[in-house]
Amino acid sequence: MYQLTIVGILLTPAYAQYGGPAILSRGQAPTGMSPAQIDFRPFVTFEGNYDTGLNGVSVDQNGKLVNDSGIGVSLSAGVSGLHSWKHTMLGLDYRISFRHYGNQSFYDGSDQALMLGLTQQLSRHVMFALRQSAGLSSQNYTQPILSSTIPFDPGIAYLPTTDFFDNRTIYFSTQADLRVQRSTRLSYDVGVDGFLTRRRSTALFGNKGVGARGDVQYRASRSITVGAAYSYTHYKFIGILSSTDVHGGVGTFSTRLSKTMEFSANAGFAFYETKFVRVVPIDPVVAAVICPPPGTTTQPCVATQLFYGRNWSPNISARLSKTVPRGVLTLSGGHSITPGNGLFLTSASSTVNAGYGYTGLKRWSLNASGGYSWSDSVGNIIGRYASYSIGASVSRQIITSTHFVLGFNAHSYDSPDFKNYNRWAYNIHLGLGFTPGDVPIRLW
Repeated sequence: MYQLTIVGILLTPAYAQYGGPAILSRGQAPTGMSPAQIDFRPFVTFEGNYDTGLNGVSVDQNGKLVNDSGIGVSLSAGVSGLHSWKHTMLGLDYRISFRHYGNQSFYDGSDQALMLGLTQQLSRHVMFALRQSAGLSSQNYTQPILSSTIPFDPGIAYLPTTDFFDNRTIYFSTQADLRVQRSTRLSYDVGVDGFLTRRRSTALFGNKGVGARGDVQYRASRSITVGAAYSYTHYKFIGILSSTDVHGGVGTFSTRLSKTMEFSANAGFAFYETKFVRVVPIDPVVAAVICPPPGTTTQPCVATQLFYGRNWSPNISARLSKTVPRGVLTLSGGHSITPGNGLFLTSASSTVNAGYGYTGLKRWSLNASGGYSWSDSVGNIIGRYASYSIGASVSRQIITSTHFVLGFNAHSYDSPDFKNYNRWAYNIHLGLGFTPGDVPIRLW
């Protein structure tokens, strides 16, 4: 009953008679080996923490970026599970945590994260799917990884994952799809997206946007599905006059390489148009007329300009997954246009990620992930920035309902163009967790 595999579209054959490999453009998680319901189970953990690289949006008395470390405690709670009814499937994972540092109370706070997936069979050949991600955080440690209770890939959501500062951030991403299974081979999908990211500091920029998608897929054989997809996204930034429009077209390919391995990919182009306000130098002759005489003011005499640019970029994504007993291994990557990280705005971003999730029947639960992303900002600031990340979490049952928990995260921020962007941040936490039953706490 508790065999935990990534469920993806496990119930799709019963719903809309597709049953083929997962389609990446639709946000589907890798297909599991067998359907499984996972009881909704709460948990509570109490842990000690050590963090380095803490940095609020501020500078010290010497004008340098803050780089603090702290020892503290945290209390976390949540609930996760997956349940299926005759025409409905619901997956949920919700987490909330509170932390306190003994020597750095400025960084005290709380984090919340929600992932919810819902599919509803509307008729014999029509299905509605909803993918919801939301959260409130001050420390950006968690990378979006596949969860055993969520029937979608969070990597396709609009989530802030490369934030540089420890700053209060609220994010929301919702994606809704209507899928029509025209025949056993042919299917259509139309979807809409909405997303919002708000950052507390006025020095950083949030964003909000909407999008629309559509695709057609043809199941060429029992193990291969091919198709084409188009998407349009518009977003604008909060706190600055800037916006971006992105049109994307891709061909899609999905194949089941074996009973336990799948490969899904999209490849095409993205055409984008971006607008933003930038500061430009003033011609000396014009400055002599309109600027105050030197020494009469401390304010610089500059002009602003509304810049408009348009270009195209590759639009590529791919994922290789292997289902293992009670877990899944994944390797994914891609290149696309993103809203940046609040410091850098619209960016052409590339990512490579790997992950492993395991939940045992008796004592152990393990999640591990690593990733590298590099981006070229094409908005307010021109330059390259990158980040490396690696993390792992493990729990082991000690006695009934009581578990030892341990986790580690490391992030490196890197830029060849901005030397003050280069820094490391580490987090290690260990403690005890409590959850009913004998199945280990599900961590990510």
